[in-house]
Amino acid sequence: MDKKSENVVWHNHSVTHEARVAKKGHKPCVLWFTGLSGSGKSTIANAVDYLLYQQGVHSYVLDGDNVRHGLNGDLGFSDCDRVENIRRIGEVAKLFVDAGLVVSTAFISPFKDDRSLVRNQLEPGQFFEVYIDTPLDVCEQRDPKGLYKKARNGEIKNFTGISSAYEAPENADIHLQTAGKSVEQCAEYIVQALVDAGIVKASI
Repeated sequence: MDKKSENVVWHNHSVTHEARVAKKGHKPCVLWFTGLSGSGKSTIANAVDYLLYQQGVHSYVLDGDNVRHGLNGDLGFSDCDRVENIRRIGEVAKLFVDAGLVVSTAFISPFKDDRSLVRNQLEPGQFFEVYIDTPLDVCEQRDPKGLYKKARNGEIKNFTGISSAYEAPENADIHLQTAGKSVEQCAEYIVQALVDAGIVKASI
């Protein structure tokens, strides 16, 4: 994407990133939830956020649908728009990390290159790709928004998993196969992964 901003200068903050992190008592990071529509990304991300909140961790969830109500309301679902959607979210997530938060992003984010781009914008250990691995047939059976039915009927174009590709992570930092697991179990698994990585402390 061509940069159009000219005559801009980076302004350094009086409060440093290190000071903000020290104040919060935990390390910041991005939990980048990826998976098919209906896989459980938003549900699990919110469950993780609740567990972190209970432990006193400063966290926030950026949800795909919610963001398209505002920041990305001008974007459609073509491959080009999907790339821009993820680029913008990556920039926002980076700001949250700079502020010292644990931010969960729940987006299909179907393309490997886009996810790698966000990872490369952050420091090592600040990006966790969380693959919510739910089979297509299970997602389609759930179809909580009725989108798969519309896609099968040709009412929705460029629908991931049906008429648009999904490039599954090959080496996700957290690979969560949801079959046979409750939302609570999935959330606890992810929080434990953060504890193991030294991002947050174990709950007492």
